[in-house]
Amino acid sequence: MNKTWKIFEYGYLVIAIVFIVETVLHWNIDREKAYLMLLFAVVAIFMYFFKRRFRKRIQNRNK
Repeated sequence: MNKTWKIFEYGYLVIAIVFIVETVLHWNIDREKAYLMLLFAVVAIFMYFFKRRFRKRIQNRNK
């Protein structure tokens, strides 16, 4: 189960990187879309740290 949680954690980082790349590519073309992509990247990074802290808390509780 912990391996699955780690995979999902890193999946959020991959999604954040994709959204950051999309932000850079759309910055001069469509600024509103770029801001939206940047918001999604920030949310994905937040979810990474949230899920990581939650997983570690569960691991410490199970010890």
